Amino acid sequence: MPTGIVLFPNPRAINVVDDMVAQASRAYHLGVRQVWLGQQFDHDAIALAALIGAAVPGLGVGTSVVPINPRHPLIVASQAQTAQAASHGNFSLGLGLGAHEPERQAFGMSWPNTITRLREHLTVLRSIFDTGAVDFRGNEISAQPGWPVRVAGGTPVPVYVAAMGPIALQVTGELADGTLPYLAGPRTIAEFIEPAIAKSAAEAGRRKPRIIAQVPALVSDDVDAAKNFVAEQLSFYEAIPSYQKVIAREGVASAADLAAVGSAKSVRRQLQSYLDAGATDVVLSALAWANAGVAEELWAVATSL
Repeated sequence: MPTGIVLFPNPRAINVVDDMVAQASRAYHLGVRQVWLGQQFDHDAIALAALIGAAVPGLGVGTSVVPINPRHPLIVASQAQTAQAASHGNFSLGLGLGAHEPERQAFGMSWPNTITRLREHLTVLRSIFDTGAVDFRGNEISAQPGWPVRVAGGTPVPVYVAAMGPIALQVTGELADGTLPYLAGPRTIAEFIEPAIAKSAAEAGRRKPRIIAQVPALVSDDVDAAKNFVAEQLSFYEAIPSYQKVIAREGVASAADLAAVGSAKSVRRQLQSYLDAGATDVVLSALAWANAGVAEELWAVATSL
């Protein structure tokens, strides 16, 4: 899997699908070979990945990330296999555990036992993607369909989880193909994430998982202004316990210190440190939708790694 980028919708676009397909096509023309799409409460990331994958042959498309709640794995599996068929084998499913407060605000409820649900969700997906069938009854999730679950041309689907905690990494190593950590710096990857997930996968008899480090990045010659902007954009994460642990483990003062900021040469050097630490891939994430010129500067860094 090559170095990737996160695509963001243009808030001024007349049609978000047309805009994202156009961005993806332009990125591919410039040498980018993998794009990732976030899931919010507007467009559907898996559907959008399918459309982009069909429109830009050869481009890898993935979700970063789709929360498992309130989605049942049977529905996610059908969406993912359809996207895999549409992209002719170039789709990757990135999942996340979600967060209680946003879930409660959006849906009027939240889901307890997140790790249990993650394990059961992945168990169902693993069965469908590996065998084309599922018969599972768990504590949180059951999946015993009386109809076909395989999509012609839709399997296998690689599954990645945005896991950074020890138990989530254990489950991910056992059942997924790798992890998609965000704001996890080189020290955290080398000393914690890589050993934990590799050990879990080895004990489960699975091949070594991928570690796809998603790094907020900004190419700018005005470093001070860029760092101030980054600090504003990432301050939100400093109130979230899981990211507080990452910041502490990395030994930095703030989330902004985990972003790759500076000239193209400097950003490239910072990203290389993730690969040196054990990440198998890096994904460059702009901090918001950027104009074409700014975006293409970041894409150029991605193609040069």
